[in-house]
Amino acid sequence: MRIRSFVLVPLLILGALRCAAVDYVVPANDVAGFFANLPKDATYVSFSAAATYHCEGDIVLPAKQYLVIDGRGCKLTLGPKSRGFTMEVPDQQAAMRRTASRYTIRDFASIEGGKKAIDLKATLNSTIVNCRMTGQTVAGIDLRFCLMARVQNVLVTNPGKRGIVLRCGDWPGATTSNSQSNHAVLDQCRVYCSATTTEAFTVLNSGGVHLMDCISEGAIADYDLFLSASTTGDEERGANNAVVKSFMLENFHVEHRLRKASIYVNMPPKTTVNLRNIYWNSPIGAPVILYVSGQLNVSEIGWWNPDFRIHSRVAKPHMNFDACHKALVIPDAADESGKRAGALELVDPLPNQRVLDPTYVRITRRAM
Repeated sequence: MRIRSFVLVPLLILGALRCAAVDYVVPANDVAGFFANLPKDATYVSFSAAATYHCEGDIVLPAKQYLVIDGRGCKLTLGPKSRGFTMEVPDQQAAMRRTASRYTIRDFASIEGGKKAIDLKATLNSTIVNCRMTGQTVAGIDLRFCLMARVQNVLVTNPGKRGIVLRCGDWPGATTSNSQSNHAVLDQCRVYCSATTTEAFTVLNSGGVHLMDCISEGAIADYDLFLSASTTGDEERGANNAVVKSFMLENFHVEHRLRKASIYVNMPPKTTVNLRNIYWNSPIGAPVILYVSGQLNVSEIGWWNPDFRIHSRVAKPHMNFDACHKALVIPDAADESGKRAGALELVDPLPNQRVLDPTYVRITRRAM
């Protein structure tokens, strides 16, 4: 027995060494090639070989049960056609297999340039933490079919079009009900818009999404938040995605002007949309809310400028206002024009929406 134990211990140690994960350092001169040939035993890679990295093309992530990508405070610059950290998803069957992979991308001082900085697809419970994206032409972060993703402490600066996007897949076999970015969380993120920014935050056909403690500011943009569950992309009619049930935005700060609206809401009629504790720091040049469809609940608006307006494209909006500033007034009936009731106006109505009817608009616990 004693002899066998002396033989067994080294064998156990050798087996443990063979099974151990190995940490790798990304070479400064071949980022894309490194990820294309990532060793199978890698679970952690660090950008610690240089203070500044450059990658001209895509950084394609391999399928991994879990991979930590640590920027270690470096700056990563991307070529103009690069999609940044991305993956190839040929169809929905491949996407379902890819959801077994997840990633943590963290601690980049900046990721500059490229079409996108991060372009994740078909992943479950991935995280993007403590990064700055600057100057991407399409989107700072684009998440498609990223279930339970978390984007935390992220800064997106001067996006050419969109800042942070959550949406469903767009590959063959993907639909608006089988490839959503459900129950994703954006926490303490800021988008600093450029003059060409269309939307700071975009959420499309995804349910249970939660934005909290976020900021939209900078140059004038089209929207701070574009929220829609239209399965056709036709915003000239109410959203119809039957599997989208809820959305929550809380503690949102807006500090710039808008071209179209601060918050756009087109969700299915039975979807709960909760907007809580939003601060618009001055008149923004556009409606604070542009409403098409959904059960809209607005609460704890502590400051309300008399110039603020809520625009509805339908005659009978479904809205609840609770514990808001006393200046937010919506009478029980429209004025003589038939288009306005206090802060609420019927503007650019959809077909057959002629006279504003506030029957389904309620104000409770208004501040005195």
